[in-house]
Amino acid sequence: MTRKRPIRRTLGFTAAVAMACGVAVLGPVVPASALSGEAEISPIESNIGAKSWASVEVSSGASTANLAIDQDDQTAWIAEDMSTSQWLTLDLGGAYDNVRKVRVLFPDSGAVYQYAIESSGDGDNWTVIADHSANHEPARGSVDLFTQPGTRYVRVTVKGASPGAAVGVSELSVYNYLRDDLVLGGDASWVDNDVAEGRNYWVSPLADDRGAGPHLLDVLKDRGFEYIRLRVFNEPRNESNGAVQAIPYQGPERTREVAKWIKAERDMGLGIDFHYADSWADPVKQPKPRAWAELEFDDLTQAVYDYTYDSIEQLIEQGTTPDKVAIGNEILNGFMYGSENAHIGATNPAYFRNQADIYQSKPGGGLLWNYWRSDDPAERQLYDEAWDRFTTLSAAGIRAVRDVSAAQGKNIAVETHIIIDNGQLDRTLEFWNQYLTRVNAKGADPDVLAHSYYPQYHGSPDHYEFNVNAVAAAHPGYKIDIAETSYPASGGDGTPMPNSPYPRTVQGQADALQRVFQIANDIPNNQGLGVLAWEPARWQSLFSPVPGMTRTWEPNASIDVFNKSHATHVVEDTVYSAVLIGDDVVLPESVQVLTTADGSNRPTPVEWDSVPAGATDTAGRLTIHGLTGFGSVTAVVDVIRAYAALDCDRAITGRHAGPLTVTEGVTCLDGATVSGPVSVRAGASLQVDQATIAGPVRAVDAKAVVVCDSRISGPVSLSEGSSVTLGNPVLGCGRNTITGPVTVTGTLGWNVIAGNSITGPLACSNNTPPPVNNGSTNTATGPKSGQCRSL
Repeated sequence: MTRKRPIRRTLGFTAAVAMACGVAVLGPVVPASALSGEAEISPIESNIGAKSWASVEVSSGASTANLAIDQDDQTAWIAEDMSTSQWLTLDLGGAYDNVRKVRVLFPDSGAVYQYAIESSGDGDNWTVIADHSANHEPARGSVDLFTQPGTRYVRVTVKGASPGAAVGVSELSVYNYLRDDLVLGGDASWVDNDVAEGRNYWVSPLADDRGAGPHLLDVLKDRGFEYIRLRVFNEPRNESNGAVQAIPYQGPERTREVAKWIKAERDMGLGIDFHYADSWADPVKQPKPRAWAELEFDDLTQAVYDYTYDSIEQLIEQGTTPDKVAIGNEILNGFMYGSENAHIGATNPAYFRNQADIYQSKPGGGLLWNYWRSDDPAERQLYDEAWDRFTTLSAAGIRAVRDVSAAQGKNIAVETHIIIDNGQLDRTLEFWNQYLTRVNAKGADPDVLAHSYYPQYHGSPDHYEFNVNAVAAAHPGYKIDIAETSYPASGGDGTPMPNSPYPRTVQGQADALQRVFQIANDIPNNQGLGVLAWEPARWQSLFSPVPGMTRTWEPNASIDVFNKSHATHVVEDTVYSAVLIGDDVVLPESVQVLTTADGSNRPTPVEWDSVPAGATDTAGRLTIHGLTGFGSVTAVVDVIRAYAALDCDRAITGRHAGPLTVTEGVTCLDGATVSGPVSVRAGASLQVDQATIAGPVRAVDAKAVVVCDSRISGPVSLSEGSSVTLGNPVLGCGRNTITGPVTVTGTLGWNVIAGNSITGPLACSNNTPPPVNNGSTNTATGPKSGQCRSL
């Protein structure tokens, strides 16, 4: 659609004090709108990782992979291979242009994880979102902000983890936000009647400054509606007796007049919804127009073409070119019923039933679903013939729009609009398969596959989301539109509508509409085109009458979902840290905020609540709330008894005379004295704490070597291992005194050399990543060289 402007393994946790994953803060704090009722409206945010179409792949440990997206942070994918560079890739099921935030949580709250987060559109070319490979402080995870249109894959690679930490991911969440090009509007066809009846609509009718109004379209535009659809009856008639209406509301001539109000006077998007009937057409009634009722089928086909062509041409010539045209309204059962009704049994509208000699005299476009899947050859033939007639008529309407567009040099999108009845997705998929195959064979093709959504008829929001995405996945070459939806703000004593979780209140109305916006926006590959509220001032209205003012209405506060659902900013809404029992909590002075207009990131100050006295006296998880200029943030602090450490398979205390060779598992020297060399074989691990070793220490291809607060007399040579810790005061691993040269080469993963006193040189090379000292300088009497030159 062209526009002049955008339409816009289970893990336990001890003594949890409180847990908050944080609510996204997406824009400056704005006071609640002073409209009818009250509604709290925040920009829409969706975790695509939680959707049924998302999936994960991992480097190892596939049996637990889905635990990383199960929405339970107490479970986790755990890699079978605990070496570094283990990765997990989340497939969002399609590309998204407006994912802006990623949250990753790891299994061990008392561990340091070093990792990188990347995004990709094709799974081959990757862009770094966030690089945390130099982390040295314990934290459960992070929230990172990014802008990378076309993102389909998000990958977390664990480059290192403090010794003893489980390598894996507890939760990976990727958040989508409402696209600027998602079309939000409504079918306001009754505005024709409103103006004629003298109805007044004001934003604030009782205020000194009433705001936008009194025209309904002015209020709608002011409150964020960008697009208006108009239904068109051929020759408006009374539904009961078929008599021509005295005032031809929603007829072609009046539609042209209303189109001027929309396009020429207010520069809003315009949709035309041809009912191809003289009164309402919907899934249970699809009468022919009276003027066409007795035409032979070929003449009926030509009439559809001519009428459609002429109607659009007149709209174009008066300067009100539609952006989109629907060929029929909710035509799941076909349209323009004729003699085939003998096999259908339709009874509405009354004039169609009572004047069967006219309206059912010739074949039309009704579908014979009662013969679907029939084994009777005659019934199958009738089924196919009905499909052929229906798609012939539909193709005529599509071709008319294409031809007049080409002749006038315009680009008008074409829509086919149906429903997905609750529990009947198979029928909808059959419709689209038959319809698209047949109209394509007739040289026609729509751009948009549209559906209505009313929960009482079409199921819960989750059910509907599944169905819409099934259609989108089956037909990826088309845009998907939610052409009609609504929700009441009152009735039933506030109880939800059938199949809905939302109360019938102003707040419930806002939440229900936002959920539909979200459904359209979250369809993979940005396939969702938009959402239109059906008759927002007349049916399950977004307006309330103003007491004491005749024929005057004001909008419910829920109407602000149309202008407050887009995020202008996305905030790093949660920060994670860990402290030992009794330690002080230190929180960051600022968090990041992303501006969606340009994708820029910048820090914003945080004013944190005070940490309660004694908050870290016991193990558990506490939350601390903060406030920025863009809303609230949360700090999640894990209070732990000890940092992650290796589990000992063998513990040595006291004296050990002679050489010590570690061949497998984890050997721990706890306050021990070893008089002889210590060697660690491939795949084994050594943990040394407050020990004295008289002799060299040598490890080749060891899984982990950890030395804390110890004395070593002799050279230390560590090569080709996966994890090295020689002192790390940040995590309580005290400084070591080493007499002799220290050489660390070829480590692939965690590598910390910090705070040591070395009598001799310190040499490091070919380590990935290079070793770090985490702010605790090593002293050496000999030269520091290679990657350890600055340590």
